Amino acid sequence: MLKRILAILNARNIEFVRDRSAMAWSFVLPVFLLVGFSFMFGEEGKQLYKVGLLDSAAMIESKENAKRTESKEDAERASQFELNTINTKQQQSAFTSLKYISWVNYKEQQKAILMVDQHKIDLLVDFTKKRYWLNSTSANGYMAEKLLLAYHPDFQSSQTSGRAVRYLDWVMPGILGMNMMFSCLFGVGYVIVRYRKNGVLKRFQATPLSAFEFLSAQVLSRLLIVMSVTTILFLGCNWLFDFYILGSMIDLFVIALLGASSMIALSLMIAAKSQSEELTGGLLNFFSWPMMFLSGVWFSLEGAMPFVQKVADLFPLTHMLKAARAIMTDGASLADVQGHMLVLSLMTVGFLALGSLMFDWGSERT
Repeated sequence: MLKRILAILNARNIEFVRDRSAMAWSFVLPVFLLVGFSFMFGEEGKQLYKVGLLDSAAMIESKENAKRTESKEDAERASQFELNTINTKQQQSAFTSLKYISWVNYKEQQKAILMVDQHKIDLLVDFTKKRYWLNSTSANGYMAEKLLLAYHPDFQSSQTSGRAVRYLDWVMPGILGMNMMFSCLFGVGYVIVRYRKNGVLKRFQATPLSAFEFLSAQVLSRLLIVMSVTTILFLGCNWLFDFYILGSMIDLFVIALLGASSMIALSLMIAAKSQSEELTGGLLNFFSWPMMFLSGVWFSLEGAMPFVQKVADLFPLTHMLKAARAIMTDGASLADVQGHMLVLSLMTVGFLALGSLMFDWGSERT
């Protein structure tokens, strides 16, 4: 019995070593993830608080008026205003020079206050009007307020109202999106490779069925399954946790539909020619793991390096989550997220077209 076990063990080891593509992924993928984490979670430049800086509408308006004025009196007023502006900048420079604080500039006061309501920023400060906004339920906001008052004790406080966005509300689209991603990628890619290895695809080749028709049927089948499961999960969790949702449920469904379609099409493109389940698994992991960490499933990439944000925009999950969160927490409509919808639609058509062109029915004998 031991000899038989050792014989099978040896045969499987040889099979793995001979599949050099799968063996290469076993070494490349961990290194790739470690390098990615070193960029994403490096201690250098790590920020503890996020503070919004509001550009006063009065200051902007006065600057515009100063440019248009021609009278001597108005010119003196404009000069005095510029002097006050310089003094304000000198006063705020001590606070804004603090380390480990991320500064975000806002032009619209209502939008900035909404960010405070939803805990997206810890504090909002208007140095021109000597005023700041704080969400009383924010622990980080409490500490940021103490730092501000240490430099500017005369600033007036304004408490924001409205329901705060919990981390659960923010992360829920990411969790459901991640579940959709794994279901779309691994639920389709492995099936196509298994069909090819078993000779099922070669039997289909003898029929009038085209590659595009076969792949389209796979997309629709998996789409029906994924959307049914996701809808049931979303409605059940919403009943249980009462999520923060400002936008339309129908708009959310449309975004999920486009996102799932693009990820299914991506899986079909990956499995279009592969004959090895090990290679397909490596390729699917190569796309799924970076997508999971760079698409904003668990944390926002708003403060990440521009290079990381550009790489994240290459993934369909990124656009699906950005659009879904805009609808949920900002009350955006489909017109507001039409850019993300266009990208998801183009990805779906592009991946499906490439998969159809590269599709291999299989050459193994049945």
